Amino acid sequence: MDKAYAYLRHARISPRKVKIVCDLVRGKDVSEAAAILSHTPKAASELLLKLLKSALANAENNFEMDVNKLYVTDCFSCPGPTLKRIMPRARGSASRILKRTSHITIAVAEREV
Repeated sequence: MDKAYAYLRHARISPRKVKIVCDLVRGKDVSEAAAILSHTPKAASELLLKLLKSALANAENNFEMDVNKLYVTDCFSCPGPTLKRIMPRARGSASRILKRTSHITIAVAEREV
């Protein structure tokens, strides 16, 4: 069974925040997943919707899959490089701020009937 993948690397959002939205769409049909993402008020849902459309186009154009049979097989995020920043604190000291990034992956495949 072939899968069509789409990747988003170095997204400026924490992987922990993306994981919450990924859990909503994993295993769903593509049309249902798109509806869920378009109505979910999370920052990651906009990124995942764009990525889902990319995976859908990859499946249709590169693998000649039937769009009506597709479902989301994999959806996950891994931590990317962390940007380290400094916040000035009391008495001349400083504390570190970690701005996390994500590598997000979505895979779609045809459902076996």
